[in-house]
Amino acid sequence: MANSPQARKRIRRNDRRAEINGARISRIRNFVKKVESAIEGGDKVVAAEALKAAQPELARGVARGVMHKNTASRKMSRLTKRVAAL
Repeated sequence: MANSPQARKRIRRNDRRAEINGARISRIRNFVKKVESAIEGGDKVVAAEALKAAQPELARGVARGVMHKNTASRKMSRLTKRVAAL
């Protein structure tokens, strides 16, 4: 257990940030899943709309520091490629 006040504060802060970051990652995953389910359904219009909504979420995840920029870029690229192939 932390003994100094700074270390105690850091633990409290880390717990709060972990909760917030977890929610952000979950939100991004939900947007990506919507695109993937639309692709599975074969509906190009719905998939394109879902992709349009997912791209800013991925970019926001990078800006907030919960996701690496190359990871987000790779996901966007692969989803875009799959939507275009419909």
